[in-house]
Amino acid sequence: MTLPRLLHQAPRQKPLAQAPLALGPKILAALLGCLLGASATPGSPASAAEPAQVLRLLERRGCPRCALQDADLVHADLRDADLRQAKLQRANLSGAQLEGANLTGADLSFTSLAGASLRGADLRGALLLGTDLRESDLTGALLDRQGLAQSHWQQARGLDTSQLGYAALHNAGVAEANQGRYPQAEQFFGEAIRQLPDAAISWIARGIARSEQGKTSLAAQDFNYASVLYARMGDPIEAEQLKKASQLLLDDPKAPKQSGNGMGSQLMGGALAAFQFLAPLAAKALVPMGL
Repeated sequence: MTLPRLLHQAPRQKPLAQAPLALGPKILAALLGCLLGASATPGSPASAAEPAQVLRLLERRGCPRCALQDADLVHADLRDADLRQAKLQRANLSGAQLEGANLTGADLSFTSLAGASLRGADLRGALLLGTDLRESDLTGALLDRQGLAQSHWQQARGLDTSQLGYAALHNAGVAEANQGRYPQAEQFFGEAIRQLPDAAISWIARGIARSEQGKTSLAAQDFNYASVLYARMGDPIEAEQLKKASQLLLDDPKAPKQSGNGMGSQLMGGALAAFQFLAPLAAKALVPMGL
């Protein structure tokens, strides 16, 4: 039996969390507010940024609790600004300088912070639902644990991965692998494993990422340990299939011993297909923890 058949046939991760995603009242209010054109506070009328408050922010670099929804603040210099509990839903802060800014408790739902500098900014208690943080600089930023779970943080710099949940890390690995960025995928899967060591699906995924880089021995170890985990879960058939997959990698006489030789493509008929098999499992069975 070939490795493609072994991997595509059976391994199905036992659900880690199948309960529906439970959104708290603050998140639901913000989501409904943005969809209906209302503010994030239930019962309050729809509003946009107050021009006087925007001017105050730019002149004084401070406007706590201000109504700044939909404000255009692209490339604004807001270093050390006081924006505590400010309402910044849908505001455009792309490329803004927010080093050391106080954004505690601010509502940043669907706000664009793409490419912004948030070095040392305080984002504790901030609502980051759908917030665009791609390519931003988060070096030294203060964040709630898993506070980025519902934001777009891809390619952000200075990111502390311990602030991300298991599912976010695993799914980020899948996304990287589907783009052919296997070293980055391996790193994300490794971080996911550190958060949830018994998640067999992440061991399988990291094994695929490693095999695509020609790290045959390490990939075999990952498959073998996933086999052990399935055996512990009471799935002897799946455990045996993964054990065979591990042995096949080690026994193949054509297996490259150095990295970068595409071992996964040779034995699995393409890692892309393998990750397309894994990704739906991540989407269905895994949800961000702590919500």
